[in-house]
Amino acid sequence: MNTAKRYFQKQLSVPEFKQSYMEEKVKLDIEYQLEELKKDIQSCKPSEEIIKKINRLEKYVLSV
Repeated sequence: MNTAKRYFQKQLSVPEFKQSYMEEKVKLDIEYQLEELKKDIQSCKPSEEIIKKINRLEKYVLSV
């Protein structure tokens, strides 16, 4: 394992770091999924496909 991976693993053992990391990861995941939805809407994808993505995003948000 390289130095960066070891350092990251060590940091994850600190509760405050782990919580902050997870919060940022969730924010970025949601941002990414919203951008994908915007692209789908702009490209006039079928509404069923967009609804499925919205439902997945909603489940993700509720599970966090």
